Parts: sequence; C-alpha cells; structure tokens
Amino acid sequence: MSAKNFHEVIQLIRKEDSRYEGGAYVFMRQALDFTLGRIQKEENSRKHRHVSGQELCHGIRDYALEQYGPMTRTLLEAWGIKGTEDFGQIVFNLVEYGIFGKTENDSIEDFNEVYSFEDAFDRPFRPSRRFPTANIPSLSEKT
Repeated sequence: MSAKNFHEVIQLIRKEDSRYEGGAYVFMRQALDFTLGRIQKEENSRKHRHVSGQELCHGIRDYALEQYGPMTRTLLEAWGIKGTEDFGQIVFNLVEYGIFGKTENDSIEDFNEVYSFEDAFDRPFRPSRRFPTANIPSLSEKT
C-alpha cells in the first residue's frame, strides 16, 4: 500500500476512533517493521513470520526507546497511548482496514497489561543506584 493510501486510511480510522493521533498509527507501522526485522535477524531468516501481540509490544518498547529515549512516554501519551492495551486498539484498527493481518489465534486481549509504561519507559532513565544519606547532614543539624 502506498504512503498516500496509508495516510488516507489513518484519516478514515480517526473519523471512527479519534482516541489516537495519526502519528500513533505511523509509529505502529514503523514499530512492526522494526520488530519483524529484529526477529528475522535473531532467527537468521529472510522469511516473514507472524508476530504475536506480546512480541510486538516488546518490539514497540525497544523501538520507541531507541527512537525517542527519555521522551518516549511523553510522546506516546501525546498520541493518546497510555498502556499496552492502546497498542492493541491501534493494531486492531489497522487490522480492520486491512493494513495489518492477524491469525485466528490473535486477540486484542494479547496486548493487555504486557508491561507498565513506568517500568518500560521511565525506569531505564532513572539513576540506577541511590546515594547513601547516612553521612549527609540534614538541614536541621548544626555544623
């Protein structure tokens, strides 16, 4: 499908379901391509294979962190995405319009609570260790 048609489909989807910005759909397509490419590399195969909802969620996480770093969660939320369940809604909107495919075993529930956004997108950028406070005088102590 050409880029123009893809963007037309996004407009049609958004007329019916305005929860997600158009960028979320473009991102999802890029994240799927990223995930498929990584799987092919890991499996040393040129064949395309089906990607499960959970595999896609993990690929989305890795792709988003690679592309947007500490701004990932902010950007996803600006697009209307607040949890992995939203990934499922976007994917199944694209399935409904024939952009993505699915098998009879695929379900929108495959995307439910795969990981928390705090763990996936915030925690990697927090300091990995806490500084000891035992030797730091408090403001109330006299020096």
